[in-house]
Amino acid sequence: MFRVLLMVLIPGLVSFSFVSTQTVNADSSGDFLEGPAPPGANDPDCRPDEEHPEPVVLVPGTFETMAQNWAVLAPFLSKKGYCVYALNYGFSKAGPSTGPIEESASELKAFVEQVLAHTGAEKVSIVGHSQGGMMPRYYLKFLGGAGNVEDLIGLAPSNHGTEGLAGLKATWPAVDLFSCAACRQQQAGSEFLRKLNEGEEAPGSVSYTVVATRTDEVVVPCTSGFLKGPPSRVANITLQDVYPYDQVEHLGIPYDPHAFQFVLDALAHPGPADPDRVR
Repeated sequence: MFRVLLMVLIPGLVSFSFVSTQTVNADSSGDFLEGPAPPGANDPDCRPDEEHPEPVVLVPGTFETMAQNWAVLAPFLSKKGYCVYALNYGFSKAGPSTGPIEESASELKAFVEQVLAHTGAEKVSIVGHSQGGMMPRYYLKFLGGAGNVEDLIGLAPSNHGTEGLAGLKATWPAVDLFSCAACRQQQAGSEFLRKLNEGEEAPGSVSYTVVATRTDEVVVPCTSGFLKGPPSRVANITLQDVYPYDQVEHLGIPYDPHAFQFVLDALAHPGPADPDRVR
């Protein structure tokens, strides 16, 4: 079912043959909001309110754009009252979100700073899928981002890499793994991941929520997305522990209504998501 949905939502996913970068300018006009956005995202007139003080920044996964990855979650969060922002990043010959992760994290840093300037908010919350759930940790740990972020919510994030890139190739035969720098960096044991995970895995006062799925065929094992940290700030959740009949896979989790419940819970309460509140 989810593969059919993704075929509808993600036409021509790997047809990119150009190299591009997303640029942002230091102003609060909304001009930094570039590219086709998913419904409900990048509304320049949206302003946070008392009930929803942090804008939500959506970060897509490898080979995906914001319009593809967040076609369902963005309007869902917008209808719940959140100001939703999304970006594309890391364009290379291999497609979107495939460039070196350090450079992608710098793009995220610039985007978050623009969102804060534009909205007047003190912090944002970040929701990311796959690489998009892991890459922001580089921004938090090495680029001074921890003070700008309230929550980091990862849906099937590749925090400790994967041994399952063959699963991605099997699902999307046309993907260009050879030209994908971010793919190599997400291999379990890579130099990039050793640096990212050395020392504190969940730095700052940020609340970290990881939502994994046992049927993940790309982030393998699925628990490799889990983070070490105090329970007051880090929640490692396996979706099937709460929704045992939900067999959503890696590509389907950013469209999964059960996964959305953990996102909402984390955004609505201090600290990370709590499965007991979601049950």
